[in-house]
Amino acid sequence: MRTVRQMLTGKPDVFSVRPDETVYHALQTMAERNIGAVLVMSGGELDGILSERDYARKGILQGHSSKDTPVSELMTARVISVDPGATVDQCMALMTDKRVRHLPVIEDGRVVGVISIGDLAQAGEQSRAGDECERAQQRLPIADDIEEQAPHDAENGRR
Repeated sequence: MRTVRQMLTGKPDVFSVRPDETVYHALQTMAERNIGAVLVMSGGELDGILSERDYARKGILQGHSSKDTPVSELMTARVISVDPGATVDQCMALMTDKRVRHLPVIEDGRVVGVISIGDLAQAGEQSRAGDECERAQQRLPIADDIEEQAPHDAENGRR
């Protein structure tokens, strides 16, 4: 089973904003990076996470202006995180149970990445595709076996 550490290989940097920056700035960052959430950090410490869902539910629906509201007012401060050794299945179960779509990855007290539900879905698809290929290879005869099994055409001297 794939681990978070394996999934982080090749992923871009972690994107974050400060708690005192405006929600508008955070939304711009998300739009520019095509991501659904940003970490909220100050001095290298994880203070929270702000997602598009947070903005929709706590910002728009409650009448907050994104240009006047600091990230700290809308962010989720109780962040659910994982360590790099967690598996895809463990992360999916955690996301399902806690109803979150992004998990910061923490190692030795510092943020080393973020895993999204989309990352997990993609990792699951790759894993299933790899499993299918492996099973198919186990069922397919190798070329030498095919030649031996082919009927011999005595008339044309071919198999």
